[in-house]
Amino acid sequence: MSSPGDQATPSLLDQCSHGFMVSQVLFAACELGVFDILAEAPEPLGSDAVADRLGTSSRGTELLLDTCVSLKLLQAETRGGRAFYENTELSSAYLVRSSPRSQHNMLLYMAKTTYLCWAHLAQAVREGKNQYLKAFGVPSEELFTAIYRSEGERLLFMRGLQEVWSVQGRSVLAAFDLSPFRLLCDLGGDFFQDPLPEADLYILARILHDWADEKCAQLLARIHQACKPGGGVLVIESLLDEDGRGPLTTQLYSLNMLVQTEGRERSPAQYRALLAGAGFRDVRCKRTPGTYGAILASKEHPL
Repeated sequence: MSSPGDQATPSLLDQCSHGFMVSQVLFAACELGVFDILAEAPEPLGSDAVADRLGTSSRGTELLLDTCVSLKLLQAETRGGRAFYENTELSSAYLVRSSPRSQHNMLLYMAKTTYLCWAHLAQAVREGKNQYLKAFGVPSEELFTAIYRSEGERLLFMRGLQEVWSVQGRSVLAAFDLSPFRLLCDLGGDFFQDPLPEADLYILARILHDWADEKCAQLLARIHQACKPGGGVLVIESLLDEDGRGPLTTQLYSLNMLVQTEGRERSPAQYRALLAGAGFRDVRCKRTPGTYGAILASKEHPL
């Protein structure tokens, strides 16, 4: 039998089913430059003024601005029967392109690449593999050879990662005392084949979640071999709860790995197993106030 609480779910269902519309409002406002125009203006602007500066339709602009107000991305005051819009503290900090904490490029990457892959989530679940062929008409093996569809997409993603770390980086790097490690190497590029540079500590920031366990084991084994005794590896990833049922953001990231890569997000225990299998010891894990956790593991001195 259903309980009385089961009858109170339509609003939650609406929230879930309309979520893609909300993200598209955010993406469209970023792409059009709404937050930048309002940041540059010396005073709040009416919708006609915003439309004129953006070169957009009056009706569409007003609808978009009012929806951004409902989402608390903009605020509005009414004077003489007309609405005048300005940025909120949130949009000023994270959505204006010139802000040092802007997430503009990452949001554009999500709009132009990630969103298109998510349209094929059901098929990704059926097949257990990414959906680049259906989203872009390009086989995934060709994409992974070139990594990105274009140089523009590569630059957009790299700038987006820099934006993410401008907000998240401090907390994960402060999770452990890294002062014993004098030479640090933030790994990127073709780390499966290229010689690894000498370092006391290798940093893998949002790397392992791109790959299946076999590839992760291969990379970690290479790092262990290159690592000096007493050196280590710092893994920075969004961490699942041990039962895999949260946090929601990390679960969504894991589904994103399904539709875009060959990897997944993992729990601390799963990362410990991968690191131990590669020969690392003293594996320590810390969650941070942000989205990402930190896992530090070391290579023992020989007996």
